[in-house]
Amino acid sequence: MKGSGGTEGGVGQFFIGLVLAGLAIYLFFDSVRVTTGVGLVSGGVHALMGRRGGGGMSETTSMGIIFVPFVIAVIALFYDARKKWAWWLLYLGVGVIAVEILSRIRFFMNTKLTHFLGMLVLFAAGVGLILRSLHDESTRTKEESKDQSDPSNA
Repeated sequence: MKGSGGTEGGVGQFFIGLVLAGLAIYLFFDSVRVTTGVGLVSGGVHALMGRRGGGGMSETTSMGIIFVPFVIAVIALFYDARKKWAWWLLYLGVGVIAVEILSRIRFFMNTKLTHFLGMLVLFAAGVGLILRSLHDESTRTKEESKDQSDPSNA
């Protein structure tokens, strides 16, 4: 009985490749450090306030401004939930908060070059084994035997 890709060892190669590639991905994610920095909205407000003489503000003091539309929308919706403008303001407020959070994320990779190269080799070997296990050997064998039997190719 043939395995995946028409080979005897296709299934085994696939799972070995999957383990190697998975290990490389795990090691890569394990070596990445996530921190935060200045966000898109708070950085813009901070720069605007700094230009108008409001310098000396720390990074987080302008962060509160992004919650204003959200708070106004919640107040309006608790007063009357049928107000369309309040719903739109709520969506805008949640969107601004999401953009601010996502724009603050910074990724730093903290690993040695030799470890990084090892991760790349593990990943490439795993993908190579996966692709090899999926390759149909029967078509390649037929093409090779056809080329060897045809005297015009010699």
